[in-house]
Amino acid sequence: MNFRVITMAGLALALAGCTTTGVATNPIEARWNGQQAGAFFAKFGPPITDVETGGTTLYTWRGGYKTRAVPAVYEDLGNGKKGKLLKPARSEYLRCEVQLTVSPDYVIRGVRTVVDKRTDGKSYCEEFLAGE
Repeated sequence: MNFRVITMAGLALALAGCTTTGVATNPIEARWNGQQAGAFFAKFGPPITDVETGGTTLYTWRGGYKTRAVPAVYEDLGNGKKGKLLKPARSEYLRCEVQLTVSPDYVIRGVRTVVDKRTDGKSYCEEFLAGE
């Protein structure tokens, strides 16, 4: 009986020393979870809205506006010759919108992507916000 009590007390003390920062589900969270929200806003600009929910604040940030030219795609006939037009040239208008969950001590606890554009399997928000 005493062994169980001592074991449970030791387990409780061990768990009390742990802190949970959450598991990063994407490169943006991996980069920004646990960082000061001020550093994020200093680098990318201020949020457009903020809502207090219990002990946390939910900030919505929008930015990263960019126009990217996508070249036309032609059928390949070999020997450097082009065939018929498969996809015309176009412009992509890119932007990113995320929601940051921030604790009362102004530390980012979660990042959720709201608006993003995936091109060739890559996320523009991940490229813009997680890249150094």
